[in-house]
Amino acid sequence: MTFTADHITASGLPGQFEEFERFSAWILEKQDARYDHRLASTMTEMQALYDTMMPRLPEVIAYVNQFPLDDLPEQAHNLMLLTYSLIQASFPVEAWKQPRVPDSGAAYIACVREPNV
Repeated sequence: MTFTADHITASGLPGQFEEFERFSAWILEKQDARYDHRLASTMTEMQALYDTMMPRLPEVIAYVNQFPLDDLPEQAHNLMLLTYSLIQASFPVEAWKQPRVPDSGAAYIACVREPNV
């Protein structure tokens, strides 16, 4: 399945994913930034991201997978980053019903190095 973008949205997403535009603040390059954004978000915000993106996740993955990972066009890269944020929001939405990990107190794990992709 090959996709093309009719147009690029203001946040740099492919046109067929225009409904994700309102989540452009979640397009964050670093894992720590995505985690911090999750902690600063409400459950209502995370639920909206989850409810909007999850039904279209197979289509999102198919779109990104049509390109080489080390040479993603900007809009595909942004869509991938938004999907990473969806992953950040999925545990709070599906399991914890709160942005923080339950019973973790003030514990915090910092990502000191981004994974090699």
